[in-house]
Amino acid sequence: MAGDNRAKRASIVVKVMRRVAVALTVSIAVALLLLTLYSSSTPVLLLRAITIGLAATAVFSLFEVWPRRLPRGIERWILQVVAVGIAMPLTVFVMHRLASPEGARPFFQDHDWMLIWISAVLVAPWTAVATVVRQKEAIVRAQTLTFALERSELQRQALDARWHLLQAQVAPHFLFNTLANVQALIDVGSPHASAVLRSLTAYLRAAVPLLDETAATIDRELQLVRPYLELMQMRIPDRLQYTMNVDPSTLNVRCPPTTLLTLVENAVRHGIDPSEEGGRIDVDIRRSGERCVVRVTDTGVGLRQSACGLGTGLTTLRERLQLILGDSARLRLTPNAPRGAVVEIEMPAQT
Repeated sequence: MAGDNRAKRASIVVKVMRRVAVALTVSIAVALLLLTLYSSSTPVLLLRAITIGLAATAVFSLFEVWPRRLPRGIERWILQVVAVGIAMPLTVFVMHRLASPEGARPFFQDHDWMLIWISAVLVAPWTAVATVVRQKEAIVRAQTLTFALERSELQRQALDARWHLLQAQVAPHFLFNTLANVQALIDVGSPHASAVLRSLTAYLRAAVPLLDETAATIDRELQLVRPYLELMQMRIPDRLQYTMNVDPSTLNVRCPPTTLLTLVENAVRHGIDPSEEGGRIDVDIRRSGERCVVRVTDTGVGLRQSACGLGTGLTTLRERLQLILGDSARLRLTPNAPRGAVVEIEMPAQT
């Protein structure tokens, strides 16, 4: 609260100083224009012009805050301009009365005072109008900036909400798929079931906390993908082979969490698992200039007609890439020859 009051007082002081500076500039400029027509000394002309300018500023500022309530239909800026227009001839007349000795010429017969009077009546109201216009432009700019900031904040909140929703979808999707694979291993009575279950427990203890992170690196992703592939190979040792070719310069590249894991899990679940012959998964990560290319290729059943679009995992991943990296990231799903599928992500190589 105290900080807001200090900021408000500082804003008022800046506004007053700015108006005083404008008043001085306009007053001196008008005085310089009148020098050839003014018969008295230059210092006297400057003093009178500056006094009138400061008086106009005081009247303009007074009627900006007083009265606090105006009758309906009266705009405050009109009141300010009219007040300045009325105050100027009165101010010049009072100054003349205070500055003129006994026996001086009447006001309307004094050339110098009439010259100042006419200049004040012509210049001051138009300066007030210009000030009002600039004020309204500043208010419009401030409102536009405020609206833009509010819109940006709302968009950020919407993106955060969408991000958390997508993260909430990733965790159960990943866990259910993994548990389903282990259950299938147990159902067939594999002697490796106990070992796989122990490995899965250790793996999930390491993997689950990472699902809530908002950013990861390729190196962190590999720490998840390697044990996942080892688990899957223990389940179907005769039907799954894999290779990993990773450019060391990409290890620190940032990416959304579970990016690589989603691609590999998709290849296992939708490519290798449904195939009676099994297949191979190749993980290739390389750097291309300022871009990082992540490609996961499988030799499984390929793109089936029943899968009209991307699966749940890839759809969610594409949305997460869009939320975090925007149009700078692309996800492509294409057939692999002679069989299988290729999923490729191209994104900025940010570290």
